[in-house]
Amino acid sequence: MPTLTTTDGTEIFYKDWGTGPPVVFSHGWPLNADAWDGQLRLVAEHGFRAIAHDRRGHGRSSQTWQGNDMDTYADDLAQLLDALDIRDAVVVGHSTGGGEVARYIGRHGTSRLSKAVLLGAVPPLMLRTDANPEGTPIDAFDAIRAGVAADRSQFYQDLTDPFYGFNRPGAAVSQGVRDAFWLWSMQVGLKAAYDCVKQFSETDFTQDLKRFDIPTLVVHGDDDQIVPIQAAGPKSAELIKDATLKVHPGRPHGLYGDYEKEFNADLLAFIG
Repeated sequence: MPTLTTTDGTEIFYKDWGTGPPVVFSHGWPLNADAWDGQLRLVAEHGFRAIAHDRRGHGRSSQTWQGNDMDTYADDLAQLLDALDIRDAVVVGHSTGGGEVARYIGRHGTSRLSKAVLLGAVPPLMLRTDANPEGTPIDAFDAIRAGVAADRSQFYQDLTDPFYGFNRPGAAVSQGVRDAFWLWSMQVGLKAAYDCVKQFSETDFTQDLKRFDIPTLVVHGDDDQIVPIQAAGPKSAELIKDATLKVHPGRPHGLYGDYEKEFNADLLAFIG
């Protein structure tokens, strides 16, 4: 398996498919690079080089005790891009991966990038505060931590309902998608899964978004039950200098079915 060893000795697994201009994907919590397989294949078949890594603690990467924080996630991504000498890349981040992309740009700039895509992404800030009244109360994130700590297997199975909108009337429920989500989620180490909740919920990416100086596509479903749109996509688009906001009515957080087809079309059109 292709891996990068970071400066602190962590092994980061990555996929590198196809040839052409690079498109680099960062996955959501609590998943891994496999969640992007459909998009990796899509862009590789359209003449691009598709790259996706497992965040530290997730999937096939090292299950570290330390470093489960947004700054380190961003630095790991930077080391991967440096090691592969990636230039003029489109970076695509979903959910927590969108936070990783934002923090990467905040810490490392855009010298290796050409465009960015934020899909159902956690920036600017998920947590409800006095300055961010549209955010999600801390109790919701405490409940996620409690679920992960008590019975993470059942918690991940239950999480598929709001993640993919399977709990909505008339939703087309796929047991296969449920199974895949559970499998990917069970591969993340318990410490990394628990620590990451604080990172995706309490990190303020406002200053990172202000450092974006490349064309950016912000995509969000307006029925996202995981990263509610009112504190996310539109606010990010306002903070990014050259952003295009695309809202998909009635769509959930996870890519599945018609929403995945719509996003794939958005992605191909944007990367050109």
